Amino acid sequence: MQIKNILVSQLAAVGLASALPQASPTPTATPTPAATPSAFNILTLRSASDIHFNEFNAALGSVFLQLPNNNATCDTTSDGAATFYLSEGGLYLYSNSNPPQQLYADRSGMGQGKFGYVTGAQPPPRNAELTGWGLDDAGNLNLDGAGFLACPNSIQDSWSVWVNAGVDQPAGNSGCLGFSARAVENTDPNACLYTE
Repeated sequence: MQIKNILVSQLAAVGLASALPQASPTPTATPTPAATPSAFNILTLRSASDIHFNEFNAALGSVFLQLPNNNATCDTTSDGAATFYLSEGGLYLYSNSNPPQQLYADRSGMGQGKFGYVTGAQPPPRNAELTGWGLDDAGNLNLDGAGFLACPNSIQDSWSVWVNAGVDQPAGNSGCLGFSARAVENTDPNACLYTE
């Protein structure tokens, strides 16, 4: 909840700033990409939808929104939100396990944007992409520029999360929505081992 409140405040400040009179444009330096936070949560941005201001959850080797129980084993009590970090183009779940749980996307015709994670020595699916993850200038997570979709009616009435592979309704789902996946720095991350 604290992360959501921080982002709402930041967005409100930007909205208020845009209403102020603007000075004449002056040349500026080339913008630099958003700094990569060491640990972050993901907040979904899709105005006027059921998934606006939700956080990513991780369970059973997949990523969800609005999952009531992820059964993760954590250092301290978990609020259910998954915490991530980036390293050398790879995306990982924040934990003390070695090797860490690594995220992948399968954007092949068979995978249609499947977004999940592998644990330990578990091999990723054949067409899985493990690297290419990053944050854009606004701080949104992407895979080589590809954004995300969420599809309703998954386990425990949650939404399943997919990487956009050019398929509007992956794996026969319906009612899927595109959204921005905003990285919000987590200064007190909780190390968790998520279910396989």
